[in-house]
Amino acid sequence: MSSTMPTRVDGDLYEVAKSIGAESSRSAAQQINYWARIGRELEASPRVSHREIRRVLAGEASYDDLGERNQAVVRATWDEQIAERRARLDLAAEFTRAGRSWTEADAEGRAVSRGDSADS
Repeated sequence: MSSTMPTRVDGDLYEVAKSIGAESSRSAAQQINYWARIGRELEASPRVSHREIRRVLAGEASYDDLGERNQAVVRATWDEQIAERRARLDLAAEFTRAGRSWTEADAEGRAVSRGDSADS
């Protein structure tokens, strides 16, 4: 018998799973489970070369030289790394520390200038 365990997932991942899952009549949880099973099978597959994947991720080999399955694993890893970097990114704080101004869109799409030189 199958059991479920509570887990936390990134909000962006949940929203994508919700959207894509709806296309296949799956809930967000079902879609995430589906992706997890695919990932498990890819990792267990003898047709996936973890050594070659590690070399590409380390910049020692070319992505284009990988087979389709290995490329899928690399893309999934890159997506995860990008999401982690975006979560840590705070350009407003970085620009403020550097004394730089910046322009961004407000909720209505209007350009709004921020920062020291923009406020004066």
